[in-house]
Amino acid sequence: MQTHTSLRRSCRNGVRAQRGFSLIESMTVLAVTGTLLGTAVPSFVALQDSQRLKGAAALVETELQYARGLAVARGETVRFTFGVGNGSGCYVIHTGSPGSCSCSLPGQPAVCNGSGAAQRTVVLGPTDRLRIQTASNSFGFNPATGTVTPTATLKLSNAQSQTLHVVVNLMGRVRVCSPNGMPGYKAC
Repeated sequence: MQTHTSLRRSCRNGVRAQRGFSLIESMTVLAVTGTLLGTAVPSFVALQDSQRLKGAAALVETELQYARGLAVARGETVRFTFGVGNGSGCYVIHTGSPGSCSCSLPGQPAVCNGSGAAQRTVVLGPTDRLRIQTASNSFGFNPATGTVTPTATLKLSNAQSQTLHVVVNLMGRVRVCSPNGMPGYKAC
């Protein structure tokens, strides 16, 4: 009986009420969705690049502290050496003389000769959308004091022109700062 009553309500003049969406309604929803996605995707790419930059700066900061601690723990100089090649930047943490280890190619281990022994190698390839630059191609941590020679500023930048500096002072202390006012970092 109840079914019969609801059926009667949904029918007027023998025509059933339509359920679903018309083609015009569906196309309108697709157009609005496409417009929203078109404006949101560039924001997501910029956010992703920003987070990659922050992560890379945190990694470099941690690696520098690791190298300093390793020098003191082992009682031998530990070096940080940089290289570039094929659109990538890299660094290798190693023992030995300044020129004893090098890195350049993504997916390849560091190449060491003589007394050098690689401890870690990190490569920033073209797909990372990051650049690393420094005026000091190699610097070392003193095993007795933990100090660094020479001091260094590592400049990390992304495709959005955001830049973070990782600064190693004479005492071997590391800090991250922003030359262009990136939120969450002190100014350089």
